Amino acid sequence: MLGVAGGELIIPTIILLFAVDIKLAGSLSLAISMPTIMMGLFKYKNQQRLNQVKLERGFIGWMASGSILGAFIGSRLLGYVSSSPLYSILGTILLLSALKLARHKPATLD
Repeated sequence: MLGVAGGELIIPTIILLFAVDIKLAGSLSLAISMPTIMMGLFKYKNQQRLNQVKLERGFIGWMASGSILGAFIGSRLLGYVSSSPLYSILGTILLLSALKLARHKPATLD
């Protein structure tokens, strides 16, 4: 139901419902997303939609590179950054996402 991008919901849910520290919640969110990613790839392959995805190789390459670099830097900083600023950053990201969704005009089915 959430898809891979459900991290915006998964991380706060883990923090609020299970009282887990934000650093661990981020790691748990990644672990939880793995089966979703594998199932999505399986479904895309069965529906023969991977060709559409392959057309976006350049975009995927840039996004993957950014993700790898961000994960590397984040893992190095994890021991030096306290959880307090991470809660503020997550809250800001969630607020900005909520504002963007509130301004989004759904497409009409004409």
